[in-house]
Amino acid sequence: MASAAEQLASNLNFSAFAKAEELKKRIWFTLGALLVYRLGTYIPLPGINPDAFAQAFNQAQSGIIGMFNMFAGGAVERMAIFALGIMPYISASIIMQLMTTVVPSLEQLKKEGEQGRKVINQYTRYGTVILAAFQAYGIAVGLEGAANVVADPGWFFRASTVLTLVGGTMFLMWLGEQITSRGIGNGISLIIFAGIVAGLPVALVNVLELGRQGSMSTVLILGILILAVVVIALIVFMERAQRRLLIQYPKRQMGNRMFEGNTSFLPLKLNTAGVIPPIFASSLLLVPATIGGFSQGSGNEWLTYITAALGHGQPLFMVFYAAMIVFFCFFYTAIVFNPSDTADNLKKHGGFIPGIRPGERTAQYIDYVLTRITVVGAIYITVVCLLPEFLISATGVPFYFGGTSLLIVVSVTMDTVSQIQGHLLAHQYEGLVKKAKLSGRRR
Repeated sequence: MASAAEQLASNLNFSAFAKAEELKKRIWFTLGALLVYRLGTYIPLPGINPDAFAQAFNQAQSGIIGMFNMFAGGAVERMAIFALGIMPYISASIIMQLMTTVVPSLEQLKKEGEQGRKVINQYTRYGTVILAAFQAYGIAVGLEGAANVVADPGWFFRASTVLTLVGGTMFLMWLGEQITSRGIGNGISLIIFAGIVAGLPVALVNVLELGRQGSMSTVLILGILILAVVVIALIVFMERAQRRLLIQYPKRQMGNRMFEGNTSFLPLKLNTAGVIPPIFASSLLLVPATIGGFSQGSGNEWLTYITAALGHGQPLFMVFYAAMIVFFCFFYTAIVFNPSDTADNLKKHGGFIPGIRPGERTAQYIDYVLTRITVVGAIYITVVCLLPEFLISATGVPFYFGGTSLLIVVSVTMDTVSQIQGHLLAHQYEGLVKKAKLSGRRR
């Protein structure tokens, strides 16, 4: 891993960065867009009492609301216009990906290339509006049910809340697309990244304050920091890990010319599913805790028991959490990667895996390899996500920077750095081409 890091550092030429005007414009645009997003998380929803809502939020933040608040950069805690964040768009995107494997017409659109992708993206936007409207209406009704939160409850408040929250989500979706096209990195991922990282300084200050007060020992704080560095290094290593299948292409004759056969590789990522499995698993497991938080005092003993058994750090929670992560790793990998389509494409272009017959046998072999590496990837994601749970259970540390958020932060950072490196290399290449043209003219 050290050699890879040294190679990455050597490729980043800072003198070239100073001359890359286009790259600097993209970075400034990205920073400006993220600043606009952060400002929006502090603009409160009209018609609510912030103090009364803060009290209601503190009672329910242990459930799924707390996770949404982390992804929304604290906008839920302040009930800001960006309280829904970008999560409705992500949910709609995941639903569309699932539907493209079930609905034949959508599957056909997926195979039509760029034009089909534009149609699917448009359907995703429609789905985002529908999901955001349902969630916003539920938030409006929930706010009216809380004591002294809404100044003037009624249909006008519900309508204004739905319009404001849906508008906030659609603006963030547009902002993410602008960052992707005019900035650097993936806009949607960077918005989530900014929301998570925004709460990190406050969390660190709280931990250091506990150390100053004597509630946490200095050795424990240093141990947590060292463990965080080790986990980040593990995530970087595993996210870059690939299983490369050797692909050979035979000699081809086009007209009177004979082209030599060549070889290439089919890269299979160790973690094909990305951060989707822990997000799905966390959302499903936090639903009982959220329902239990809103149902306090209702007298449902069985609901209270289930909520307590599925709390953070409880053995039942960890077992279900690990099982769901493993399930979604295999489920989502099967959706995003189709061995049969890959084998058919190789066969059309004359490529084959040495020792494996093209067609069905190739698809079976790719599926066999993918299943084996997905087992390793699922174990890796499970360990990273359960480690904070064991830390909370063993030490009672109040600072929680979960495995899901850590995966998102590290993955987005790696992707953004890779894109910056790509722009720098492209700029250096353009400079070499210009120098070659100038030297040719002088001769």
